[in-house]
Amino acid sequence: MQQSDKSARQLYEEVKANPARRRFGFGRKAALVNVDLQNAYTRPQEFATAYETDPRQIDYVNALARLCRGHGLPVIWTHVAYLESGEDCGVWGTRTDTPESLQNVKAGSRRAALDDRCEIDPRDIVINKRMASAFFETNLGSLFTFHRIDTVIVTGGSTSGCVRATVVDSLSRSFRTIVPEECVADKHESPHFANLYDMSLKYADVLPVAEVLAWLESYAPRN
Repeated sequence: MQQSDKSARQLYEEVKANPARRRFGFGRKAALVNVDLQNAYTRPQEFATAYETDPRQIDYVNALARLCRGHGLPVIWTHVAYLESGEDCGVWGTRTDTPESLQNVKAGSRRAALDDRCEIDPRDIVINKRMASAFFETNLGSLFTFHRIDTVIVTGGSTSGCVRATVVDSLSRSFRTIVPEECVADKHESPHFANLYDMSLKYADVLPVAEVLAWLESYAPRN
């Protein structure tokens, strides 16, 4: 079979099965960044913009968050929400004028609200971001400097959009970056697996969530 004839899922499965693939690995101290697990993107029965890849995605994310909190590791939730005018969305939100367009995710709306299935603790950090990456014009980088983070675990959606942008920015800042496979989602299978493939080759360790949970369960702080 020619490389071009293979599906994105086949290419990703081949990379995942390669025992010679080098990993970035986990470092000394991790943070969990949950990208845009808000109603606009987590409730397909309600919003046309929503997506679901693994139906247990939020359950897995909650399990990761509980373990992180138990070890005093930062848990961050991001969401996009814009002014009534939509001007803080910039040109990103001007491509369509439909009710489902990005600029219509208004602050305080149900679309902007984090999914109530997410177990958000008062100790967690909630960031209203306006562009794809969780790092862009937010205080995420300075938070990680304060906490001496060297490993970033990224969940949420979409795999091909805000997750990928966050992952690329994370690696660009020299963080070891981990993507639990079952914890990210996209609108369609092809972009989902194409971006898991690309991230696993270049930008992150894309791992089964069980492996990430196991690392957190055995976590011990190191100087």
